[in-house]
Amino acid sequence: MVTTKQSELDKIKRTLIESHITPDLAAGATQLVFGEGSPDADIVFIGEAPGKNEDLTGKPFVGAAGKFLDELLKIIGLNREDVYITNIVKYRPPNNRDPLPLEKEAFLPYLMEQLEVIKPKLIVTLGRHSLNCFLPGLQISSCHGRPKRYQGQVYLPLFHPAAALYNGSMRQVLIEDFELIPNILSKLN
Repeated sequence: MVTTKQSELDKIKRTLIESHITPDLAAGATQLVFGEGSPDADIVFIGEAPGKNEDLTGKPFVGAAGKFLDELLKIIGLNREDVYITNIVKYRPPNNRDPLPLEKEAFLPYLMEQLEVIKPKLIVTLGRHSLNCFLPGLQISSCHGRPKRYQGQVYLPLFHPAAALYNGSMRQVLIEDFELIPNILSKLN
């Protein structure tokens, strides 16, 4: 049997569920939110954890922040099927609290396996939690929109789309940062 990237991702998802990591988090969630999009994507977007809408649908970024992410993708001529979208933590934290360090640590090996299968040219971190998992010690406010190469991988730190929902002035910042993606990708090709 030929192994496809999608079958590899499905295997990681099964292993993740069978491993019963973060049982307290899993018990409070409706389901695991693994990720979705193209397993052959050049770009992977990584948020922090699912929210209420994501928990209900099993898909990442489907609430208000997800609608803004879709809008941002459209601005640069892409849609969800062209990219891969996931989170560090795959179960919704109670009351949408920030994921705890131990929770992020528990999910990180599975996220790294996802990335190893997809082999994206560009990883876009959405928000400080995602940024600090890959590039610890950086402040999102001072490095957003500036690509970073670390251990052979290129990262683009961006504010989380939800930031624009709470602060209207962030909307334009996110749009401008997003508009850098095609140029960054062309330099990587």
